Amino acid sequence: MTAFEHDSLRTYSQEDVQHILQLAIARQANAQNQEFSYEQILEIAGELQISPDAVQAAQQDWLAQQTEVKQRQAFDIYRRSKFKKRLGNYAIINSFFLVADFIGGGTLSWSLYIILSCGLFITLDIWNTFLSKGEDYELAFQKWNRQHQIKQTLNTIINKWFKALFISST
Repeated sequence: MTAFEHDSLRTYSQEDVQHILQLAIARQANAQNQEFSYEQILEIAGELQISPDAVQAAQQDWLAQQTEVKQRQAFDIYRRSKFKKRLGNYAIINSFFLVADFIGGGTLSWSLYIILSCGLFITLDIWNTFLSKGEDYELAFQKWNRQHQIKQTLNTIINKWFKALFISST
């Protein structure tokens, strides 16, 4: 029995087929430095006996996933920028206490306790900001996403209102 005959008798799960084909397409595309058009995707799907409707539905799912990935990236950037602001606030406040303690007594004494306490809060803040998995992260993301969508909706309504007001006044 040859290697080809052995491979032709083997069976694969749907997940294995997807992974093998994904790797093969990626290798071919990388080797030819190529991107695929939608028509080429339909042609490949046709050869695999996948209907155009299934391809279109899969494309819509993919676009939704890409949108969520971009939203999560924007959320992570938002969280990091808020953290940087809080870290700057901690630094300013602690610097004030250090200077006040040093000017008041010529040494550092009571301000060290404040710095240590703030250090604990900073550590907890780091933990919460850079932890990007779990239920707390999901709840924070969902809350941010709702607020973001509400802002976008309000901006759209206000822009339409101003356009209508501007058009009616001219």
